[in-house]
Amino acid sequence: MDKSNSGVSRRQIVSGAGVAAAASAALAAPAVAQAPTAQPVTNPTEKYAKPPFKNQKQPWPGLAGKMQPVPDHGEKTYKGSGRLLGRKALITGGDSGMGRAAAIAYAREGADVAINYLPDEEADAQEVIALIKQAGRKGVAIPGDLRDEAFCTSLVSKAVAGLGGLDILVLNAARQQSNESILDISTEQFDWTMKTNIYAPFWIIKAALPNLKPGSVIIGTSSEQAEEPSGNLYDYAQTKAATTNYVKSLAKQLGPKGIRVNGVAPGPIWTPLQVTGGQSPDKLVKFGENTALGRPGQPAELASIYVQLAATDATYTTGAIYGAMGGGKIG
Repeated sequence: MDKSNSGVSRRQIVSGAGVAAAASAALAAPAVAQAPTAQPVTNPTEKYAKPPFKNQKQPWPGLAGKMQPVPDHGEKTYKGSGRLLGRKALITGGDSGMGRAAAIAYAREGADVAINYLPDEEADAQEVIALIKQAGRKGVAIPGDLRDEAFCTSLVSKAVAGLGGLDILVLNAARQQSNESILDISTEQFDWTMKTNIYAPFWIIKAALPNLKPGSVIIGTSSEQAEEPSGNLYDYAQTKAATTNYVKSLAKQLGPKGIRVNGVAPGPIWTPLQVTGGQSPDKLVKFGENTALGRPGQPAELASIYVQLAATDATYTTGAIYGAMGGGKIG
C-alpha cells in the first residue's frame, strides 16, 4: 500500500465509497419530470376557419401575412422536445406554408435551419428567421430563384457553409396556377411549373448528396393531386405525381447508403399558393369545403409530420408518402 494513504481508516474508505456510489446513482437516475398538462380533445372540424373565405388575390408569389385569415404555421403553438437536437436542415419554400411550419418545428426541436425563398417573400422569410433564432438555433436565409440550376447548386453550398453541414433536406417549394383549359397554359408557364417543381429538386438533390451521410433524410412535398388530379391543375398535378415517383425511386437507390427518402401529400392547405392564382376566385371562396372535415388544413397541422419523418425514431420509414388530406374529397 502507498504510505501516503496509510493513515486512512477502513471506515473512511467505506464511507467515501458509499458517497461516491450515491452520487453515481443520483447522476444515473432520471430526473423527476413535471406532470404534463392535459390536452383537451379537439374537434378537428371546428379547430380552424371554414369557408366561405373572403375573395382575395395577391401577385405571385404572395405573402402569408397579407392573407385573410392569416395561416397558422405553429408560431404560437408548436412546442419542441429535442427530437432533432443538433441536426442541420435546408428547406425550400421555407418562408410560408408547410415549409414555414417545418422550419419553426425543426428549430424548436433543436435543429439549425436554412430556408430558401424568392426575394419578393423577404418579409415572410425574416419572420421565420426571427422565430428560428428565438428558439436558440441558427437561421440562414438564402433567397433565390430555383429555376436556375446554378443557383440550386449554390443554395446547397451556402446552406452547408452557414449551418456547418447538412443532414435534412426538405424540398417544399412549388408553383401552382389554376387554368380551366390546357389551351390557357403557355409554354413559358408550363416551363415555369416544371422548372420549379421537378427540375429544382433534381438539381438540389444532386448537389446535396455528397454532403449527406448515413442517417440523413430527404423529404419531398407531394399532394393529393398526384393521384386525384383536378381538371384545372393540369401541369401542377403531373409534377406532384413526379414527386411521389422520385420519392419512391430515390428511397430504393439511397436506402443502402443509409439515407431515407419520404414525402408528405397534403390536401387543400391554406397557403399563399392559393391566393396567387393557385385557385380560381370562385373555388377560393369555397376552398376545402368538400373535404370530410369541411375545411382546408393549416400548415401547423402538418408540422409534426415533417418532424416525424426526419426524426431518428422513424428509421425504418423510407419510400413512404404520408397523407394529410382532411379525409379526402366527398360528394
